[in-house]
Amino acid sequence: MSGPPGAGSDDGAPVEAPGGADAGGGASVSAERDLRVLVADDQEIVRTGLRMILDAQPGITVVGEAADGRQAVELARRLRPDVCLFDIRMPIRDGIEATRLLAGAGVADPLAVVVITTFDLDEYVYAALRAGARGFLLKDAGPELLAGAVRAAAAGDALIAPTITARLIEAFADAGPAAPARQPVEPLTEREEQVLAAVARGRTNNEIAAELYITLSTVKTHVASLMAKLVARNRVEIAIWAYETRRVRPGDGSAPRR
Repeated sequence: MSGPPGAGSDDGAPVEAPGGADAGGGASVSAERDLRVLVADDQEIVRTGLRMILDAQPGITVVGEAADGRQAVELARRLRPDVCLFDIRMPIRDGIEATRLLAGAGVADPLAVVVITTFDLDEYVYAALRAGARGFLLKDAGPELLAGAVRAAAAGDALIAPTITARLIEAFADAGPAAPARQPVEPLTEREEQVLAAVARGRTNNEIAAELYITLSTVKTHVASLMAKLVARNRVEIAIWAYETRRVRPGDGSAPRR
């Protein structure tokens, strides 16, 4: 059910919402305007569904659609949306490469990318996270989770479908090539080790606060400190680092290994 070239328009051109190119650029979000989202998926029915869900959410507007990765990159660079929502598997250029070009290491002004998947392609999800994706969701995620992922990505955080976070990151960090034991810029404190383990298991900030009996603001402070010490762009990279360096191992439900 792939859509025609060009993201659903009759003439093959990517779909751009009225005023999209002039609605402001970059990932800096103003409180006075909606979050601007670009949707990319090769299936027209999926793009339509995502647009309907997101446009129905307060404070979120879909400003463009693309049916393949090349169009997604071109449209994202022109519109500078707050968040890009990309399918992994797209023609011409897949979602992983599109993510790398827009959010990967070395990109001067990276955009926020959230990857959506059907889960049977989970090996690509790990690659997408390494390419710079800020989070990922299943395609059957409900409106609340989808909107939450968009808002989190726009705010510089990450939201990953809770049911697949630990499973995917554990599986593919464990199966992936062994990474050199990259050490943090500064040693982690005992509390940071605990927060690291919780983040790697896919816990939200609220869940970490309840689990460790600390305040939400304290959790945020520790997560920010982990990002600085690990030179990580978001909590997704914190979790990947924890598994890649074997600080946390698959099935380890408590404290990280030192």
